[in-house]
Amino acid sequence: MTSKAERQRRILELVQSRVVATQEELAELLAGEGFPVTQATVSRDIRELQLVKVATGDGRYRYAPPQEAPSPVRIDQLKRICRESILGYDASLNLVVIHTLPATAASVAEAIDILHFEEVLGTLAGERTVFVVIKPPEAAGRFLARLADLTSGS
Repeated sequence: MTSKAERQRRILELVQSRVVATQEELAELLAGEGFPVTQATVSRDIRELQLVKVATGDGRYRYAPPQEAPSPVRIDQLKRICRESILGYDASLNLVVIHTLPATAASVAEAIDILHFEEVLGTLAGERTVFVVIKPPEAAGRFLARLADLTSGS
């Protein structure tokens, strides 16, 4: 028998490591890992953990811990930072290199971190360059498409 604390810890790990869009999907994932739950239990856990739905950047939504949920106004600010700061970018395997205006790389890296793209393993910023590590390498194209969206006028 697993404890409530173990189950909720695993829920947090699941929603931070993958896109979990529905309570049913979360219940299936938990059951597959030895946590048999009802929909009511999942609903209660979501409420107790204060999980929120956040946009994934591709028109879908996923569950996330509350500190991960930037507001729509904040998302617009982050897009503006990227649009105004990014000069160009390119990818090689699982690395994306973003070139920025002087002294703006840290702001761009922070914007990418806050937006929580599931394929982004991490960012590292210098003065004018941001390195983004993508996992798996096949997801680099998806991230480049998201970056194009961030830097477009829309």
